[in-house]
Amino acid sequence: MTDPADVDEAVFDVVERIPPGRVSTYGAIGRLVGVGPRRVARALSAGGGAVPWYRVVRADGTCAEPVRVRQLGLLAAEGVPVRGGRVDLGAAGWPD
Repeated sequence: MTDPADVDEAVFDVVERIPPGRVSTYGAIGRLVGVGPRRVARALSAGGGAVPWYRVVRADGTCAEPVRVRQLGLLAAEGVPVRGGRVDLGAAGWPD
């Protein structure tokens, strides 16, 4: 998969499959698509507004600083468990 638009679409397809109340990490999505976590982040920052981008967090359960407050609010509205500013990946991580 070398066309950047194809990579973006593959990332968006996976993100759309994350169920409400669950989250995934950039790395987990990257493994499913066949790219690195930074490439996943780039796809979401460039054009992920139409998909539930907020369901994607860092490997340690934290959110990116520029969107942290908004992201945590959206996740809380879906009932995602957050402790100390980190999503509880053991409880809400996807895929299992």
